[in-house]
Amino acid sequence: MIISLGLDQHAVHLKGVIVKYIEGYGFEVLDRCVGDDTQVDYTDIARKVAKDIRTMQANFGVLMCYTGNGMAIAANKFQGIRAALVHTSENTMLARAHIDANVMCVGSAYITSEKLRELIDIFFRTEFSSSEHERELSKIVQIEFGQFMTKL
Repeated sequence: MIISLGLDQHAVHLKGVIVKYIEGYGFEVLDRCVGDDTQVDYTDIARKVAKDIRTMQANFGVLMCYTGNGMAIAANKFQGIRAALVHTSENTMLARAHIDANVMCVGSAYITSEKLRELIDIFFRTEFSSSEHERELSKIVQIEFGQFMTKL
């Protein structure tokens, strides 16, 4: 399993913890992080991680910025990406089980190293419950490709 990791300057201090934990699973990490606390645009990092998944260079992605919101919004603009902002054990599990999220987004301002390890563990151990949620996921994909439009 290959994980594309993208952290901006607000989250780069957690890189060592994340890489060590992911590699502990026996997974490979593609480093798409900023090198230090230099200001970068989180959108550029989200694009790199999304590209890794779309081109099948990575199976999953982990994105972090200050709130996690910017990374999630930017990543979700790319076809095939289902980025979920996670912050609790339950919403992390449901992101994988219900929507087959392939990118977890986390806000560095709101998480401890211990909680982050817990969320990573849940994200990578949870399987998609396809029998229960395939219909909804199919509609998400249709919307993504402009095939299922509703009147607003």
